[in-house]
Amino acid sequence: MNGRATATAIAVTAHGPHDATVTEVVLVHGAMDRAKSFRRVVDHLPDLRVIEYDRRGYGESVPAVPPASLAQHVDDLLDVMGDRPTTVVAHSFGCVVVVSAAISHPERFRGLGLWEPQVPWMEFWPGSVRRGLEAMAAEVDTDALAERVYASMVGEGAWVRLPEDLKARRRAEGMAFQSDVVSGLTAPFRWEDLKVPSLFGVGLQTWPFAQEAATRLADSQGADLFTIAGAAHSAHVSHPEQFAQFVRRSTSIGLELTTLNKDAIEQGDAV
Repeated sequence: MNGRATATAIAVTAHGPHDATVTEVVLVHGAMDRAKSFRRVVDHLPDLRVIEYDRRGYGESVPAVPPASLAQHVDDLLDVMGDRPTTVVAHSFGCVVVVSAAISHPERFRGLGLWEPQVPWMEFWPGSVRRGLEAMAAEVDTDALAERVYASMVGEGAWVRLPEDLKARRRAEGMAFQSDVVSGLTAPFRWEDLKVPSLFGVGLQTWPFAQEAATRLADSQGADLFTIAGAAHSAHVSHPEQFAQFVRRSTSIGLELTTLNKDAIEQGDAV
């Protein structure tokens, strides 16, 4: 394992063989999360080159200038990926970042793994959930917002027991979290513009609207849907081995398309 920081102070960690012949995959976390949440997934992928990073404003990337737009997250991802076409697997709001990047720079992507994309701008998203997000977007005190959201995720008791320095670090993520929320309230792209081969994933114990979103999007893209029984939204934390299988499937779709194109070119008919 080795770590580095990009020119924009984004904290990046690489795992696995540093070999150009080895399949590489970049993992992108969601809102109010950080790269460390993938650590047990990475343990099940020792043969892959796995790159993970804390998105701007989260974790070890809090020192980076806070995100002012989704475009900054896109630029950070492209910087982390480097010049080699790569498979990228994202969780939750991370999918919005990845799809935005893949639409604008499809040649940089081999394939996508999209776990429960959060798409509150779409018409089927529950109004009550959207109104809650709109209230978060209007919150003036982002420290208080981050504390409230994080405590709801881990439980009030767990929040109270955290060391004060760690509480301060979580509160500092509030600006990045609010920026994520704002970015999802209006359509940042059109799904029909996504041409990179994709695999969608969903936990069978997640929110009904997240199941509907993953199912609808997979159908609209003509993509497969990968499911994990017993998993809720944070399947990468609760079911790391199965989520690692999702990652492997995501890397394979890009390789399959490459093989198809190669065969088609040899036969004089590009796919």
